[in-house]
Amino acid sequence: MTSSNWIKIFIAALIGIALGLVYGWVLAPVQYTDVTPNILREDYRVDYVLMVAEAHQNEQDPETAARRLAILGSESPAEIVTSALNYATNNNFTQDEIMLLQGLLTAMQKYQPQGIDAP
Repeated sequence: MTSSNWIKIFIAALIGIALGLVYGWVLAPVQYTDVTPNILREDYRVDYVLMVAEAHQNEQDPETAARRLAILGSESPAEIVTSALNYATNNNFTQDEIMLLQGLLTAMQKYQPQGIDAP
């Protein structure tokens, strides 16, 4: 192949990539609707749990915190917070954030849904 053919292939590839990007980002971008938070990446899930911990610190309402955590999956609220706490510890979250998560974990471990008596 001559250098002229390589230049034509290169230009055609650049035009194809550019047209693909324009189509994907401008003309027909993906639009998510009615998406639940349980599909979030782990770091975003932990950020959500941290926001719940901050709200719980102000409200001191374990029922509301448990409902907020329930949208992240079928695990118990304590398991969700434990997973978030492990991630936060392994990824250098601040000591204040870790303390918030530990406070929420304690509340979720003690939490009993209404209508269920403790053994």
